[in-house]
Amino acid sequence: MYSIDPKEIPTQKLYGLMVSSIGPRPIAFASTINKKGEPNLSPFSFFNMFSAKPPILVFSPVRRIRDNSEKHTLQNVQATKEVVINIVNYDIVQQMSLSSTEYGDGVNEFDKAGLTMEKSELIEPFRVKESPVQFECKVNQIVGLGEEGGAGSLVVCEVIKMHINEAVLDENQKIDQEKLDQVARMGGGWYSRANMGMFEVPKPISTMGMGIDNIPLNIKESTVLTGNDLGKLGNVEELPLTEEVKTYITNNKLQDFIKESSADKIHAIAQEYLKKDDVDSAWKLLLAKK
Repeated sequence: MYSIDPKEIPTQKLYGLMVSSIGPRPIAFASTINKKGEPNLSPFSFFNMFSAKPPILVFSPVRRIRDNSEKHTLQNVQATKEVVINIVNYDIVQQMSLSSTEYGDGVNEFDKAGLTMEKSELIEPFRVKESPVQFECKVNQIVGLGEEGGAGSLVVCEVIKMHINEAVLDENQKIDQEKLDQVARMGGGWYSRANMGMFEVPKPISTMGMGIDNIPLNIKESTVLTGNDLGKLGNVEELPLTEEVKTYITNNKLQDFIKESSADKIHAIAQEYLKKDDVDSAWKLLLAKK
């Protein structure tokens, strides 16, 4: 048995061991606004339900281990005492992951992740329209758990309005778990999908994804590519150069194929590359079709 005294190992290693063994964890896709009214969107897997009367949800933004800085979400709920917690299903998992990129203060992660801001009814932060279940919440209490990097802050939220997409309800107005198709967080880049099991999503930590807002319009408005596909495309730092695209097409002898194929066909093939996580080839193929 490998036994550990938490005080005797680096915080980063302890964190990794804990999140790899305690899971799968549900994801609070938290939408907030700052004092200026600017929206922020970020996922947190330290999250669960703790009461039904009153309806209480609790999530915990953790201080960054590398520099002990606070997450924008924590600063926003401290200032406004409001948050929308959106449930993540498989259809938006790539966009959710992209939103976790550490963009600067004031950057709208809704735009970066290609998600739609839906006006809330009782509070100011926006809901994620694409989320199947959304909870408008007032923050009752924030409990700091420590002052060092890795310390969490429990954000105790009371649900004051719940929204459910009718597409995930059965004939008795109950949530159909298969239709909901939730995802949950595990260790590293691993997630668990309720309908299928484990899958991996590269963590957007070492790079700053350019975001779906910077994807060319003809690709962003594709009738073939899904939100998850766009999430993968938006997670690159920059587009391939024109010369790189030309070289790729020439080396693979795709000139005639590109000319003769419709945009939808090109997008469908690029989608197959994305399924294999070959994002570079997908981008070069997409950019070759004007």
